[in-house]
Amino acid sequence: MEVKRLKKDKIKNFIKYCKKHRNEVDESFLYDEDLNDFSPNDENPTYIVTDKLGNIKAVTSLIIDDYHKRGKRARFRIFHSEINDISYYNMLLKAILKHREGLDNYFIFIPLTNKKLIKSIEELKFTVERYSFLLLRRDLDVSEYSFPKDYEIRAFRPGIDEEIYCEIRNKAFKKLKGNETPITPEMVSKITEDKHYIEGGLMILYHKDKPIGLIRLAVDDEYENEPTINIGPFAIIPEYQNKGLGRNLLRASLKFAKDKSYKKTILCVNAENERAKTLYTQEGFKQVEGVICYKYNLKNFK
Repeated sequence: MEVKRLKKDKIKNFIKYCKKHRNEVDESFLYDEDLNDFSPNDENPTYIVTDKLGNIKAVTSLIIDDYHKRGKRARFRIFHSEINDISYYNMLLKAILKHREGLDNYFIFIPLTNKKLIKSIEELKFTVERYSFLLLRRDLDVSEYSFPKDYEIRAFRPGIDEEIYCEIRNKAFKKLKGNETPITPEMVSKITEDKHYIEGGLMILYHKDKPIGLIRLAVDDEYENEPTINIGPFAIIPEYQNKGLGRNLLRASLKFAKDKSYKKTILCVNAENERAKTLYTQEGFKQVEGVICYKYNLKNFK
């Protein structure tokens, strides 16, 4: 067996491997649309382990785009071996460590159900950063919502509100694990170009003329093989939290989804964000999946 950098002649085999095993790992960047556009390059360094016949037996691929570089982190798209042997993971990790310049750590999400991969990751000295849960709300009635005087929801205006979106999101998520890196207006501008974008599904909450919260709804075609609304980000700036505004903004988004005839809504929440998880549970969401975010400290290799 040997480790090789993924080249063009093996991309189809790599994609086939990812599709075969994506249900065993975090599939956030392994959907068909992601893989169809995939190209191994400096932002997507990728390595494979092949047998004597050239068959792929293990793979690793990093995401080192501008957002992750600004946070001095890289995310694993996939880190997986068909053969349950730690030596394969060691080979892959040694190869991918060539791409650590300017980074503090790598991180990876692993489903709680994949005990074998968890064991291998921990043997490689990855450490737990946080837990995250996927919550699902099925076709339920939506409670009425109302805001105090001088509060109102306005639809996001493409080409105008990108900086407002960033200001709210970055203030609200400044101390939220995994979201500390600020986003940019350029990143936000791509939202309305995405095929999952819903007209009117991006809402900004104002107090008088001050933007203080936002919630985004997008279509997720992958969950349980039927159109589902995916909520995120959902943010209220710190000085306006604990006033019931978040609950009402959430209810407004759920009503929007119901009016559009969507029967399921999903969102993710960090385990340490107990207040948010409690809110979601009270509004009809139930936990359906869980993942562990592990990180690998790169400072020891500099």
